[in-house]
Amino acid sequence: MTVSVSIHPRRLPDPRAMLRLIKPITWFPPIWAYLCGSVSAGVPLSGNWGMVLLGMVLAGPIVCGMSQAANDWCDRHVDAVNEPDRPIPSGRIPGRWGLWIALAMTALSLWVGSLLGTWGFWATVAGVVAAWAYSAEPVRLKRSGWWGPGLVGLSYEGLPWFTGAAVLLQAAPRFEIVIIALLYSLGAHGIMTLNDFKALEGDRQHGVRSLPVVLGPEVAARIACTVMGMAQALVVPLLLLWGKPWHALGVLAVLVLQIAAMRVLFRDPKGKAPWYNGTGVVLYVAGMMISAFALRGLA
Repeated sequence: MTVSVSIHPRRLPDPRAMLRLIKPITWFPPIWAYLCGSVSAGVPLSGNWGMVLLGMVLAGPIVCGMSQAANDWCDRHVDAVNEPDRPIPSGRIPGRWGLWIALAMTALSLWVGSLLGTWGFWATVAGVVAAWAYSAEPVRLKRSGWWGPGLVGLSYEGLPWFTGAAVLLQAAPRFEIVIIALLYSLGAHGIMTLNDFKALEGDRQHGVRSLPVVLGPEVAARIACTVMGMAQALVVPLLLLWGKPWHALGVLAVLVLQIAAMRVLFRDPKGKAPWYNGTGVVLYVAGMMISAFALRGLA
């Protein structure tokens, strides 16, 4: 008996795969950072909720979603090794649809950014350029375990924070806002390094020199945690210097809890990295909002 199997490749993308392509789980960091920036500006939020909510949607579903689509398109060969069930290598988003989606969302990002005024538009341009520089050839900063996570940390935390404040102020944010946003974006370098643990094998095969690939999981985990911890450790004395001792104590408390979680991570860096991203990162972003309220009190 002969069994004939006919396989018909998809011509249109699966709607559920399109949602997975833009990875809703990744939207939270930039949304939260934009909200932190809005809070830190010191401008009453009651009359500005429209701009705040539009900016949060832009930072998360639109710009971050676009960056995820661009990254998946540029990483389709790596994903075929690491995660072949993802939308593009699995064929649920066929042909060049992944590229068309990323380009369409790029245009959408710029249009929505223009609705937030001059500061919002140019910040969106910076975010879009950073997203493509991270993933696309010939720049592809993702290949570097130092530049790649640094760019993502800046784009996910520092840029949205700066933008949230600038949009409400319609001016450049104060020095205090900029320095705290920069410190938290530098600390996010460690978060991005831990995120690279899940792609070890594919990164090795395709020349992506992430820190876990170059230095090994144990050393990379210690560097990541040191970067996260030092950034927050610098926030504490700054808040004290600016007359916000209770906020400084709050940031210190969440840092101490993170250090306890880091000790668990070091026992099995590769296996515990996802756990830490769900535990330590929550504490990290809690410190961001505590700092935002401290900055609001300086306005």
